[in-house]
Amino acid sequence: MNKELVIHVALNGVDIALLEDKKLVELHHEKSDASFAVGDLYLGKVKKIIPGLNAAFVDVGFEKDAFLHYTDLSPYARSLLKFTQSAMQDRSAEGFDFSRFEVEPEIIKTGKIGEVLGQRPNVLVQILKEPIAAKGPRLSCEISLPGRFVVLTPFNDVIAVSRKIHSSDERKRLQKIIEAIKPKNFGIIVRTAAEGKNTAELHDDLKNLFQNWKSIQHNLKDATAPCKILSEQAKTTSILRDLLNEDFNRIVVNDKGLFHETKQYIQKIAPDKVDIVSHFQNGVPIFDHFGITKQVKAAFGKTVNLPSGAYLIIEHTEALHVIDVNSGYKSVGSSQEENALQTNLEAAEEIARQLRLRDIGGIIVVDFIDMKLPENKKRLHEAVENAMRIDRAKHAVLAITKFGLMQITRQRMKPEMTINTQEVCPSCHGTGKIGSSLILEDEIEKNLSYLAMQRHTGLKVSVHPILHAYLTKGLISKRLRWSWKYGQNIQILPNNGYHLTEFHFYDRNNEEIRL
Repeated sequence: MNKELVIHVALNGVDIALLEDKKLVELHHEKSDASFAVGDLYLGKVKKIIPGLNAAFVDVGFEKDAFLHYTDLSPYARSLLKFTQSAMQDRSAEGFDFSRFEVEPEIIKTGKIGEVLGQRPNVLVQILKEPIAAKGPRLSCEISLPGRFVVLTPFNDVIAVSRKIHSSDERKRLQKIIEAIKPKNFGIIVRTAAEGKNTAELHDDLKNLFQNWKSIQHNLKDATAPCKILSEQAKTTSILRDLLNEDFNRIVVNDKGLFHETKQYIQKIAPDKVDIVSHFQNGVPIFDHFGITKQVKAAFGKTVNLPSGAYLIIEHTEALHVIDVNSGYKSVGSSQEENALQTNLEAAEEIARQLRLRDIGGIIVVDFIDMKLPENKKRLHEAVENAMRIDRAKHAVLAITKFGLMQITRQRMKPEMTINTQEVCPSCHGTGKIGSSLILEDEIEKNLSYLAMQRHTGLKVSVHPILHAYLTKGLISKRLRWSWKYGQNIQILPNNGYHLTEFHFYDRNNEEIRL
C-alpha cells in the first residue's frame, strides 16, 4: 500500500490529506489559532465537585469548565498532585530530581473523587477529548507522552508491549531493551512501530520524551492556573509520528516554511525517508492537483456512491449516526443472496473509510441489505472488522442482529469532520424557485425588440438546451414567429454551460451584445 501525505497551508490553518493508493482516507484541519487539542497538558484549577457524577469540573481556560471523571484520575492521582505542587514550588536551577520522587500509594478503583480532589487543588491534566458542541474538553490525569516507538507514563514502573507485536521472541527482546534503558519512576508502553528497532533507536526516542518531561517540570515552576504547560505536536508531525513507515512514499507541502519543518522532523525520526518530502509550487491549488478536492466533494455528501452502482445514505442524529446500504443498478451476483453479500462487502470497505475520513465517533448503526444465510452474515462481520483494523481510533464491531443491523462504536476524540458539498443554485439562488417560463419568454422578446430597434441584424440567442427545445418546438415555433415579427432570421442556439434561465445575445459576427 502506497501512502501519501498532502499538506495545504492556508491563512486560516493547515489541511492535511492522507491518501492510500491515491484514495483519500483521512482529512484533518488544524486551525491557526487552535487550542485544547488532544494530548495538550494544562495546569487546571478544580472548580466544582459533583458527588452524584463522581466527577469534577476543572478550569483550564476554556469558556466552559472541563470535565474530569474519577475513572480518568489514574491510579497515581495522589502522586500527580504531589508532583504538581512540588514542581510549582521548586526553586532549584535544574529542577528537582524526579528519580528521587516518592510515589504515593494508588487510589482505589471504587473511590470517590472528593477523597482525592476535595481540597480543590491545582492539578496537571491532559486533554482526553476536544470540546464538542456545547461540551467543554474532557480531561485525564493519566499523563502519557507519546513518541514514535514508545509512550512514556510517569509515576509507575510498568513495561507493556503492544499486542499487535505477535512474535513472543520479539516481545521479550523489546522488554529486555526497555528494562535496561528505562528511567526510574516511569512506565513505558512499547508501540507497534518499535518492532525490529534496535536499542539506539529506542533510546533516542526515550531521551526525547524525557526532555519533554523536563520541559513540563520547568513550565510548572511559578505557573498560575489555568495555563497551558505543554502542547501536543502539530497535527502534521503527530500524524507522521504515528503513521510513518516503509509504505510512505511521498509527502508534499505547498508552504516553504512548513516544508522545511517537516523535512527537519523526518530527518530526526527517519533519516532514510527525508527524500520523500517535496515542496509543491505548481501554481495551481495543491488539493486540486492531486484530485483531493473532487474526492472530498464525492465523499462528504449525504449520499455516497459505490462503483457497483450501490450507494450509502449517511445521516447524523443527536444520539448516533445511521448508515443505510442500498443496492444499485448493476447485478454483482448470480442470485439475490449473492448479490446482497457482494454489495454488502463492497459497502463494508467504504463504511470503514467513511468513518476514518469524517472522523465519525460514538454509536454507528448500519442497515445492511438483508441476507438469510448465517455464514454470509458472519463473513460480512469479519469483513467490517478487517476493514477497520487499520483505524487508529478505538472501536468495536458487534455481530449483525436479527433485524439486519450492525452496531459499531468508535472513539470520539474531537468534533466530526463535516464539509458542505452543496452549492447555491445559480438559477434560483437558493430559494428553490425560478421565474415562469412565460415571463422568461417575454423578457427575451423584449430584449430582441430593443436590439432590432438598434438595427442589429443576424441576431442569435444562446440559451440552455431545455429552453432551446421550448423556443424551437412545433411547426410554427417561437423562433419562427420572432423571425417574422422582426424581419430577420433569428437563430436560437443551445449551450450546455448555461443554467436554466440564462441567455445571451450575439450578432452576425458571433460577438456578444451587452445589454
